Amino acid sequence: MKKITLTFLLIFTAIISVNSQDTFSIVAMDPITGEVGSAGASCVDLDAANLPTDDFLGELFPGIGAINAQAWYVPANQANARARMNEGDTPSEIIEWLINNDISNQPQLRQYGIVAKVGENIETAAHTGSSTDDYKNHITGPNYSIQGNILLGQEVLDGMEAGFLNAEGDLACKLMGALQGANMVGADMRCTNNGTSSLFAFVKVAQPSDTFGDPSFLLSVRTGSNDQIEPITELQSLFDTDRDCESLGLNQVDNDLPFSIYPNPSKNVVTLKVLNEDNETYNVHIISITGAVVYKSDFISNTAINVSELAKGIYFITITNNNSSYTSKWIKN
Repeated sequence: MKKITLTFLLIFTAIISVNSQDTFSIVAMDPITGEVGSAGASCVDLDAANLPTDDFLGELFPGIGAINAQAWYVPANQANARARMNEGDTPSEIIEWLINNDISNQPQLRQYGIVAKVGENIETAAHTGSSTDDYKNHITGPNYSIQGNILLGQEVLDGMEAGFLNAEGDLACKLMGALQGANMVGADMRCTNNGTSSLFAFVKVAQPSDTFGDPSFLLSVRTGSNDQIEPITELQSLFDTDRDCESLGLNQVDNDLPFSIYPNPSKNVVTLKVLNEDNETYNVHIISITGAVVYKSDFISNTAINVSELAKGIYFITITNNNSSYTSKWIKN
């Protein structure tokens, strides 16, 4: 991973109580665009706690990765995680270091989710301490990590995963879909009597060209105890005024070149056809969901590619020339 230099003022040390938590959250990376993102929610009254920001538990490292630190949150542990990311440690190495070097020697109370680019691939890792408040668990996928504590049950995490995987659009849309997957009363058990999932929610995404601490996309909603306002629903309303996820599908990325990719899904051979039959030579890359380039070549229209050796799963086919680029989802069965 690329090392970056940053200056960050840790303003929360004196104002955040040790048990502040982000009860359910997700970190993720887009294997095509290199975007990194974080989203989460919790039944903590941020105004009552005098906390100035709603998204402090998630940190984005543009073009590199993201870390969510939660459950009996301590700013010094988050600062250590940040330092390890900047040193180039992988997600699994960061988790191991945090467990072995917890600031108060209590890693059993902590919860982390990490995603990062490692070479040509994306790696994810998570930690849920044995003494983190029940219900607690985490789910890691090829380009995301979902984690939660004080939950209604496993259905909260499963709902987030389904929402992330099934949402159309860019990374922000998928993160919002993950939060909607947890939009149920008592998702954070402390909010059951409030009739909501949580008291605050946020979603943010950094482009590779963004600077640390200044993501190009950030939305958040905070409510108070007994307001009985669902923050995820309110966040979705804000989100919908900023994003049209239906127009941000993969087939809409730089769609200057009309291509046909078929069959989709396919098992042994996938064919690429230029619909205007211009006989120009293009570059094609097949990219796994972890960001690894598994095939690359030049091609002209009606090129058939042998994909029999690829593992089953979701891939992205990117076709480019000197002027434009087209990306489409393709499934290997």
